[in-house]
Amino acid sequence: MPDMPQDGADLNPLLQDFGLVVHPPMLYMGYVGFSVVFAFAIAALMGGRLDAAWTRWARPWTNLAWAFLTVGIALGSWWAYYELGWGGWWFWDPVENASLLPWLTGTALVHSLAVTEKRGSFKSWTVLLAISTFSLSLMGTFLVRSGVLTSVHAFANDPARGFFILMLLAITVTLSLIVFALRAPRVSHKVGFNWLSRDALLLVNNIFLVIMTVTVLLGTVYPLILDSLGLGKISVGPPYFNALFVPLTVVMCIFMGLGSVTRWKSMATKDLVRKLWLAGVAALVLAC
Repeated sequence: MPDMPQDGADLNPLLQDFGLVVHPPMLYMGYVGFSVVFAFAIAALMGGRLDAAWTRWARPWTNLAWAFLTVGIALGSWWAYYELGWGGWWFWDPVENASLLPWLTGTALVHSLAVTEKRGSFKSWTVLLAISTFSLSLMGTFLVRSGVLTSVHAFANDPARGFFILMLLAITVTLSLIVFALRAPRVSHKVGFNWLSRDALLLVNNIFLVIMTVTVLLGTVYPLILDSLGLGKISVGPPYFNALFVPLTVVMCIFMGLGSVTRWKSMATKDLVRKLWLAGVAALVLAC
């Protein structure tokens, strides 16, 4: 704001930055974008049409929402990097984790939708990821806006609004899971694939992303659960997240590399070995 206010307090000095203009809108555009994907998923369940047409409608919205959320997180990291007192570009702060959670499941959703469109498999799994991603978006909004978190990135404390978001989250999760339990078995069918295929490796990567999501979620809400039960106050910091998240990421990246060189449905072992051998030689040449 170029003009100084005549009365009242000025904006928090930490927020008098260009980062405030670009970072929060990008995050919330990602959150809102996943609501469209969630609506597509519930509509497909209710209508009984989890087909390729559904994935063609859902994929652009998923990619767009994921892109906005990715840019929002990157801009937030850039802002936190040069802002003194915010712990660097990533400090596993609860508010940072709140935006990372839907990004992880959203990443899994992007790849799962590709498999569903290409091979017609993972339909129920894809819908469950869509429900989870939007639910985690609502949860992240609740954690940041309600004031239940203690964070250097938290600047809002509105219990009334937080209660409304919490009720919305509870209703959304409960009703959507009921619809999923009733309708998913009727609209999905088994599609066979070989475990040495792109289908299988993308599924393995999805599983790793979900495990990473659970790891971050547990470290974020565990202190809140203990505090609400009157069992004391604790803080879960970077050592916990680094000890669990980093090894999972390394293993997942190995499967990512394997997935990029395999074929859909099935692939011969000798063909994979040949491709990996060529990639290994190229990597050694470039490293030297």
